[in-house]
Amino acid sequence: MTSKTFRMPAARLLAAALCGAMTPASIHAQATPALAYTHADSLRGSITPQRAWWDVVFYDLDVHVHPEDSTLTGRVGITYRVTGPKAEMQIDLQQPMVLDSVVQDGQAVRLREDGNAYFATLPKAQRVGSRRSVTVYYHGRPRVAKNPPWDGGLIWRTDSLHRLWVATAVEGLGASAWWPNKDTQADEPDSQRVRITVPEPMIDVSNGRLRRTTHNADGTATYEWFVVNPINNYDVAVNAGGYAHFSQVYHGERGPLTLDFWPLSYHLDTARVQFKQVVPMLACFEHWFGPYPWYKDGYKLVEAPHLGMEHQSAVAYGNHYGNGYLGRDLSGTGLGLAWDFIIVHESAHEWWGNSLTSKDAADEWIHESFANYAENLYEECQHGKAAGAAYVIGTRARVKNDVPIIPAYGVNAEGSGDMYYKGGNMLHTIRQIVNDDDRWRGILRGLQATFRHQTVTGKQIEDYMSAHAGVDLSRVFAQYLTTTKIPVFEYRRNGDTLAYRWGDVVPGFDMPLRILVGSGAEALGTLIHPRTEWQSMRFQGDSITVDPNFYVIARDVTAGAAAKPDSGKTPAAGSGSGVSMTPITAGQSRVPASRRSSAIASSWDMPTR
Repeated sequence: MTSKTFRMPAARLLAAALCGAMTPASIHAQATPALAYTHADSLRGSITPQRAWWDVVFYDLDVHVHPEDSTLTGRVGITYRVTGPKAEMQIDLQQPMVLDSVVQDGQAVRLREDGNAYFATLPKAQRVGSRRSVTVYYHGRPRVAKNPPWDGGLIWRTDSLHRLWVATAVEGLGASAWWPNKDTQADEPDSQRVRITVPEPMIDVSNGRLRRTTHNADGTATYEWFVVNPINNYDVAVNAGGYAHFSQVYHGERGPLTLDFWPLSYHLDTARVQFKQVVPMLACFEHWFGPYPWYKDGYKLVEAPHLGMEHQSAVAYGNHYGNGYLGRDLSGTGLGLAWDFIIVHESAHEWWGNSLTSKDAADEWIHESFANYAENLYEECQHGKAAGAAYVIGTRARVKNDVPIIPAYGVNAEGSGDMYYKGGNMLHTIRQIVNDDDRWRGILRGLQATFRHQTVTGKQIEDYMSAHAGVDLSRVFAQYLTTTKIPVFEYRRNGDTLAYRWGDVVPGFDMPLRILVGSGAEALGTLIHPRTEWQSMRFQGDSITVDPNFYVIARDVTAGAAAKPDSGKTPAAGSGSGVSMTPITAGQSRVPASRRSSAIASSWDMPTR
């Protein structure tokens, strides 16, 4: 590991902690030093001049998988549109893979290598507006995944019947770990063919729809899949093993949607039961987010030798056919034990991450915050609004506030793992600010309709939400995404006067907040508009609490008041509300005790990608 210790995404650090490799203290120590990015990081994470002049139109990927020696051989046809003056062409392929040659118009072109990037000098004219193509030949033994899906690569396993089982999981690491491409989230092909050749009797399940299967004379079989929609590079997947198959049709907002399920053959009966959760999940998400994005490519759920990954139209599943997150509830309420976390979270990425993809990894919160928030909405669909709120509020105990969610741009950096729980609670808080569920649903569906099948920046998402909420949310996003501080509602009481302001916030922070005056069923909600300057109001009532749906900390600064939680700390697990005022009367969980978890799982757990 280089001096740039935070380069490993937080999810991978936390996964390592689960395995005993690190303690919480060591994780914090590694997350806090100043970052030192490298030339290689810039090549991987930025739109270099050698990337800027061409736009990918189509990838034609043809790979032979050799489990006997854990190698790959293949070629990729890259069709592109010339968008600007020609420079060298940057093609990414990570060591120890080897790029053999790049051919255009039947002639091999000159190459130079710079770490994990190759630069091709194309001698022919590249007229702006024209479409050209190159074919890239390569081979090698790709990086083996160390702890998939967080620390990924190729996964070479055998199942319980000792049959070969091979899969890919490369988000964060990059698709160039196993095939040559323009390895940036900012540029997706309009469509892609994926031809995977494996030893028989292995079956490969990749993205899109299966067009043909060819049984070769050498004892291998070639599976040709085709994706008719844009797809980001890391979503392109190999899943090869001893699969069984069953299917059904879901009648959704855009008509019939094929559902194809690929469990290992000995899990077929179990999968038929567990995968019934897919239909209510799709119904819920179509209600909140709009039509499933890939009707033409279908929906697949594929058993994988890792926990799970949002591979487009071929969602990888490894939750052992149980509810919760490997049998645990990440919210600490018990609510998450009623449904399969991987089915819900990874499928939510079909909208947030696949259809709507961040251009830069620094804006990965667009993927993970919305997918985390989707868990809350699914709980709401199943058990009502109060249960959905209790679920997302319960996840606050897992927020670290170690480093900001948004890191540096242009260096393939991912920010804090707080993009999950903190990001989900930010969105839940914004829903309270909007204060109109029909409008809120319209914003979510509008984001999907406006940016469908596109790559986006975080600012585009923030600006759209502000415009359609009718509220400037820029400081809300800045607070939760670019700082490690939770807004502190400071207050003091003097008789029937309440003085209040925001503390530990970005300049100009003016987020509205709902307070509850009175106690129990008699409490009355009042929306106030604190600023960073002191304000005051008259009130009547025996107590004041903050609506727990707002992710803030409250601090009584009245002279002589008892000490309150520090603004930099996350409220203790089990507090229910994420706020602390005296007395707490409206912030308690309304989830029946019979459905609450008896214990909070380790706070170092991290959901999948």
